[in-house]
Amino acid sequence: MSLTILGVDPGSRITGFGILRVDRDRIEHISHGVILLDAEQGFAGRMKELGSAFREVMAKYKPQQVVIEKIFLGKNADSAFKLGHARGVIMYEAGLGDSEVFEYATRVVKKGVTGNGGASKEDVQAVLKAILKIQAINRIDASDALAMACHHAFEMKKQRVMQRAVQI
Repeated sequence: MSLTILGVDPGSRITGFGILRVDRDRIEHISHGVILLDAEQGFAGRMKELGSAFREVMAKYKPQQVVIEKIFLGKNADSAFKLGHARGVIMYEAGLGDSEVFEYATRVVKKGVTGNGGASKEDVQAVLKAILKIQAINRIDASDALAMACHHAFEMKKQRVMQRAVQI
């Protein structure tokens, strides 16, 4: 049974997305890209634009599962709140599309993909290109989103292996 996973790196100006198809233990890269929001618009306008653009991605790829970065509080609380709003828009649209939503912390994803929770974004991107057999990922936001989807696929595989081991 094939499953389409949409990974998302949400942002109030740039949102990355990556689509993978998982069929048992095979992971296939389908697409990736970014949603660039109009910097001239106010925040509310950008969130409306994000919802509309993300709805188009959902309609095009029809993912059964959406994987999104967990919120974190960095040095700037305002940025964290804006990230929270963008996550809310993504979760709302994923719900409208009848997709199940999963969340992972960035460090957990980096560790799952590279083996190092403190890996650089460039290291993550290099590993993803090798795993997914793709030549280029033009934007870091897109590779962050692909990493979310890829990590989730690995987690699902681990769960299947553990379920089989318990049944033995």
